[in-house]
Amino acid sequence: MLRFFNLALLALAFSATAAAAAPQSAEAFLKDIYAHYGNDDKKSGAGVLIDTTAQLRRYFTADLVAMIDADEKVAAKHGDVPSLDGDPFIDAQDWDVTDLVVHMDSETATRAKATVAFRNFKKPDTVHLDLVQTPKGWRISDIFWKSGSLRGLYKKK
Repeated sequence: MLRFFNLALLALAFSATAAAAAPQSAEAFLKDIYAHYGNDDKKSGAGVLIDTTAQLRRYFTADLVAMIDADEKVAAKHGDVPSLDGDPFIDAQDWDVTDLVVHMDSETATRAKATVAFRNFKKPDTVHLDLVQTPKGWRISDIFWKSGSLRGLYKKK
């Protein structure tokens, strides 16, 4: 009986560890990001910091991080403003986000597309996101706004 009890405890511990190590879904990844902008009681949040390369790597694919970093270095060298001059998650420099909804348009094991709808200063807005599964989890490969896309900011002219 004691042996059965020990095996049951071991199996329970293993299953809890496996569940804790389970990869996060694309939807959970996005909801974690957007929880920083609005929440259930419709209050706007502080946003997501992406001031360092390490912070950028938490959210974006490696190639997109490299583009953003390179652009920021060139801009700093010339005393210019970088191409990304606002918050890419909501396409704004300032916000008062309410009524935020994350909707998964499609999701496979390696790619996902999502739409995030919200009101910013009471005006409706929507962004679309492309995500990819990487060895470090889900990352954003592009964000599409009414005026263009994040990746589009870095296309050679």
